[in-house]
Amino acid sequence: MSDTDTQVPLPDLNAADPAPIDDLAYNEDEQASRIAADLEAVFDVPVQVSAVLGRSKMDVGELLKLGPGTVLELDRRVGEAIDIYVNNRLVARGEVVLVEDKLGVTMTEIIKAERN
Repeated sequence: MSDTDTQVPLPDLNAADPAPIDDLAYNEDEQASRIAADLEAVFDVPVQVSAVLGRSKMDVGELLKLGPGTVLELDRRVGEAIDIYVNNRLVARGEVVLVEDKLGVTMTEIIKAERN
């Protein structure tokens, strides 16, 4: 095997008529379609998604006294970001939004997890 067998031909940047950029670049739509096709095998895998507004600790006796209309104090303030968990792993933070007559969550920050 010679050195020239592994060389990739490069465009001549000093040429009078350079090659069009479309010829040099990949088509982003085609790549996105390929990525979606590669992920298709996991589209039906169920995951548990939780949006945590806040937490509170109490004794079982206090818990049993809770009833309709009871106000439960959480460890977060109004307007503070909520935590979004997927399969009990923190993946994002977001805000509560109202969509028609239902509550939803808008992700405002993606949390990058460290790989072990």
